[in-house]
Amino acid sequence: MKILLISANVTLSPYPLYPLGVSIIASVLTKAGHEVRQADFLQQNSSLEAISAETLEFGPDLVGVSVRNIDNVNLMHEQYYIQNVKNIVSAVRRVSNAKVLLGGAGFSLIPDLILKETGADYGIIGEGDVRAVEFADNAAKGVYPKEPLIGSTARLPGARIDSALYDERLLEFYLRSGNIASIQTKRGCAYKCVYCTYPILEGSQLRRREPRAVVDDIELLRDKFKTKYIFFVDSVFNDDEGAYLEVIDEMLKRNVSIPWTGFFKPGGLTDEIVERMKKTGFVAAEVGADAACDRTLKRMGKSFVFRDITECNDLFARHGIAASHFFMFGGPGETAETVQEGINNILGLQKCVAFIFMGIRILPETPLARLAVKEGLIAPDNGLLHPVYYISPAVDKKWLEETLTAAFANVRHCVFPPDAMDSSLQVLHKLGYTGPMWDLLLPGKKPRERARNAK
Repeated sequence: MKILLISANVTLSPYPLYPLGVSIIASVLTKAGHEVRQADFLQQNSSLEAISAETLEFGPDLVGVSVRNIDNVNLMHEQYYIQNVKNIVSAVRRVSNAKVLLGGAGFSLIPDLILKETGADYGIIGEGDVRAVEFADNAAKGVYPKEPLIGSTARLPGARIDSALYDERLLEFYLRSGNIASIQTKRGCAYKCVYCTYPILEGSQLRRREPRAVVDDIELLRDKFKTKYIFFVDSVFNDDEGAYLEVIDEMLKRNVSIPWTGFFKPGGLTDEIVERMKKTGFVAAEVGADAACDRTLKRMGKSFVFRDITECNDLFARHGIAASHFFMFGGPGETAETVQEGINNILGLQKCVAFIFMGIRILPETPLARLAVKEGLIAPDNGLLHPVYYISPAVDKKWLEETLTAAFANVRHCVFPPDAMDSSLQVLHKLGYTGPMWDLLLPGKKPRERARNAK
């Protein structure tokens, strides 16, 4: 069966990331004997005409569309993405009678409403590694599900999570846009942040991929595709179980080193661990601090306090690791007093970059959604397809925006709103410089060398 898989993502902030989920589904479908082509809306310059042309040229029997994000979760500059998905479905249908199947993390959060709004035929909820193959195998026989929404099977053990089938054409585009390639080492998240959907989508138990398979992927990207920078897309890289250390040890064992970054939580790291990671190419960390004082951290469901954030930041600074932090103001328990305390705490952090958000996007089935209903901020039947943001009832929205703007207006390494630097970073990537580039906001930092394959 001929299957066209389309990544509908249009997110560029803070830098474009390779559509890993699409390539993993492409891998399992290809191994099942199907002829698969991968397409990417960003790579096609967000052109619906290009999507139609590719569909017409390939002539698929089935089209899968991956919905990674519903919106950009940025109250200061809202962008809603489901209309793009609807347009892609329409562009496919103009030239093809193939059934359209939706999937992806964003779709799985609000599947019924997204399916209805886009007009697609079917949708897979949750991990599609198994269900996508079952759907395609049956479709090849002319057999389709009676219900449009297809639930996921039991979550795959880590050892059965496939490597991505990296598409050379797509990867070339992403390497030109920053030379960053994506790798997943595990699925699942054991933490209990009140706003987060990772435990809903991936479960609360860690499922580790084989370290050998992860490092095989790294070597493939480095040697075959000449990748200059790796992003580990795990919800948290430095998990409490130490799965990340198995990957690091495998890299050290095989003498594999390439510049890399990932998402980190404060705590659990030591000077010795950071030095080990540096030997594998660790150069930058994106720290999910999320709240900026002890009272709001606790209400966010965090297991650490601000002192842990400071110690983590200082640890990275001692070892020359560029650290960025992400803070959200207006969450549960926020007051005028905690806002000022949080601002002072952030300004006290040294040798790092801070991205400041206002409000928290409320997503279904999260503790934050339940709190918002209890406080009367949203109706119980609000499907939350269109963005709704939580701002503590104790804080005035206009005052909060004015206060954050004034506090960070002349602070180079504190970015508010969080996308304020995006256009400048994208220009540097187009010039051929590698990596996330936000670390240029650090004192004394200069751009890394241009990628050799820059055009």
